[in-house]
Amino acid sequence: MIDLYYWPTPNGHKITLFLEEAGLAYRLIPVDIGRGEQFRPEFLAISPNNRIPAIVDHDPPDGGGPLSVFESGAILLYLAEKTGRFLPTDLRGRKTVLEWLFWQVGGLGPMAGQAHHFLDYAPERIPYAMDRYVREVARLHAVLDRQLAERRFIAGDAYTIADMACYPWVVPWKRQRQELDARPHLKRWFEEIRQRPATQRAYARAREIRAAERGIDEEARRVLFGQGPEVVAGRRD
Repeated sequence: MIDLYYWPTPNGHKITLFLEEAGLAYRLIPVDIGRGEQFRPEFLAISPNNRIPAIVDHDPPDGGGPLSVFESGAILLYLAEKTGRFLPTDLRGRKTVLEWLFWQVGGLGPMAGQAHHFLDYAPERIPYAMDRYVREVARLHAVLDRQLAERRFIAGDAYTIADMACYPWVVPWKRQRQELDARPHLKRWFEEIRQRPATQRAYARAREIRAAERGIDEEARRVLFGQGPEVVAGRRD
């Protein structure tokens, strides 16, 4: 059994995509990041960065006690190695998947996240920042479109953790002021993944959590966007 500490964000979706594809037994534990639940001591013990997602594997491959993993890219890699699925075993295939996994972790996710922030959540409109991140997401979408021009999936013919990492960050393309029609290869890939049964199940779990979400109010805004080094020391006031 795997405990998944989760909130329905793109990084959270990555892990439900894998778990549903692999058919692994898991327990979903919501962590309401707008109410500060990520700062609880019991969550800090498994996620030192106070961020979702994180997992606790109660049946790790080494046969030892429960094992916690934080950071979405590390979790995907751990689960792929645990199951022997969605990550090639040959040197070159593995190398390609990891390149694109790290590309998402270091590029697509942070840049799209900044676009979301300045377009939707920033308390003041900053045209330079809005344009900067919209254009950078557009560039990254163009990179993906080019990569997919001669490949069914990002790293080749097989669906891998690289696709699972990238897909949830493309889902909010309208919020990012992008146009999928302008990227035909990206759109074809996006639609194929969207229609996978495991994808449908993963996003159904997200809707269950969203139904109970209270939205972004001033308290949530402060918790989400007002964090400084004091949170590392366990203080939020």
